[in-house]
Amino acid sequence: MTDLVEQIKRLNEIGISLSSERDADIVCDKILKGAMELTNADGGSLYRISDDKQTLEFVIVTTHSLDIYMGGSSGSEIRFPPVQLYTNDEPNMSTVVTCAVHNETTINISDAYHADGFDFSGTKKFDQQTGYRTQSLLTVPMKNHEGVIIGVLQLINSKDHDTGETNEFTTDERHLTESLASQAAVALTNNRLIEEQKKLFEAFIELLAGAIDAKSPYTGGHCRRLPELTLMIAEACNEETEGMLADFQLLEKDFYEVKIAGWLHDCGKVTTPEYVVDKATKLETIYDRINTVDTRFEVLKRDAKIDMLEQKLSRLNGSSESDTSDLEKTYEEKIAKMNDDRDFIRNSNIGGEFMDDDLQQRVKDVAEYRWINPEGGDAKLLDHDEVMNMCIQRGTLNDSERDIINNHIVMTIKMLGELPFPKHLLNVPEYAGGHHERMDGKGYPLGLTRDQMSIPARMMGVADIFEALTASDRPYKKGKKLTECLRILGFMKKDNHIDPDIFDVFIRRKVYMQYAEKFLPKEQIDEVNESEIPGYEAAGLKTRSEAFTTEVTEVHREKLFIVSTPQA
Repeated sequence: MTDLVEQIKRLNEIGISLSSERDADIVCDKILKGAMELTNADGGSLYRISDDKQTLEFVIVTTHSLDIYMGGSSGSEIRFPPVQLYTNDEPNMSTVVTCAVHNETTINISDAYHADGFDFSGTKKFDQQTGYRTQSLLTVPMKNHEGVIIGVLQLINSKDHDTGETNEFTTDERHLTESLASQAAVALTNNRLIEEQKKLFEAFIELLAGAIDAKSPYTGGHCRRLPELTLMIAEACNEETEGMLADFQLLEKDFYEVKIAGWLHDCGKVTTPEYVVDKATKLETIYDRINTVDTRFEVLKRDAKIDMLEQKLSRLNGSSESDTSDLEKTYEEKIAKMNDDRDFIRNSNIGGEFMDDDLQQRVKDVAEYRWINPEGGDAKLLDHDEVMNMCIQRGTLNDSERDIINNHIVMTIKMLGELPFPKHLLNVPEYAGGHHERMDGKGYPLGLTRDQMSIPARMMGVADIFEALTASDRPYKKGKKLTECLRILGFMKKDNHIDPDIFDVFIRRKVYMQYAEKFLPKEQIDEVNESEIPGYEAAGLKTRSEAFTTEVTEVHREKLFIVSTPQA
């Protein structure tokens, strides 16, 4: 009775252990190990029914006396073929494990060599090869909480605790094993359901990220690359043993949380209009309005020609020998001026360079051309909205469009804040929502400082900027060389824009090269001299490069401008 009480106590402990374990291989190990411990079995096997319900697949095979341990978490592959549940569309009743499944019952055999009705030729062959003697067998079908058989637990050779002799499995051992098999089936089913839900959750997140990338042909891949780069940085920081990040440690669950945050960091972009995300020129909305402006210039040139011809005709009507060369010269000069102004507007529309006050004034002067619009009214060549867009100093977005772009992070925070994340993912909104903040508190949308941000959120900020700098799929810039990206990133460290410790790890552990080799085309990967990277502690640079003080880099489509000026 005392032994039975101890066995029941141990059964409960195993059940509790099974319910708390999430690794399927470890769950299977605990099931078989627990069953063998309760019955003092020398060996055993665990099978699962295949997805097509046609075979029993080996999950674990072990025999103590032969020092055999395959499958499960052992790392050793099981080379035995699956057991067929059906033969010629008929139930296979020749083996103990298949019979237990089809009859939905436990089978207890005292001696396999003298049991009738089953084919033990394979067992006997194994025994002959190994010198083993398979005797007692206890085969239990594993039913889950819905009464569905999901596998089979088979134990071999119950040993006497005192003498070591092989005995038949007792009735108590059968009941204990059946109880364990029932708990095990529920644990495995729950584990599988959790894994399936996890896969569905991840697939949905990746689907959302893919849809965001698909909204724009120019940002395709950003939502896929960013999580990978963030994890590369996280792994590098996790390996640090010195400096400010020496005590920083991420567990497996923490890496998973960072990964999910990376996939969701731009989810707010589902609300951002495509014409803003894709705005490659200053006059582009749903289409590039520069074509409309070109048409107006053609109308002006047509009207100028008509006016010249009318004046010429009037002068010739007065005298057929009248000189009209001055009219033609004036017309040609006017046309040349219009063509020059048209080319200027076309070039300014690209938005690739800084537009100073003189150039902006020229846009306003060109706008004063008068033309007859389709309604027959006298109008300026460029309306107020067109002038405002044409006078954008840097890039292609005006202030309101930049606000729309920047709002994606506000929407990201709002959307993620409304999701009921489980305990192990509670930090996802904070990680994902901080990638546009700055260490000096000048970022957006919350103006957080470094001390107010978690390390993973700061990692994501570095990853987002570096990915944007290297990206070659944006409409407003080409992908920069690796050295140029690191130079800009270095100045951003000096400007207290990004985390200095994470930046140093990024360089020291060559995360940039790890990313480049996986994602960048060869023409972007040039030779990096780390001693020349501004801000890197090994570079020994104390002052800012004068050449950089006027450089303006439009880092990414979100229009996060890096403006390095003496005042910035």
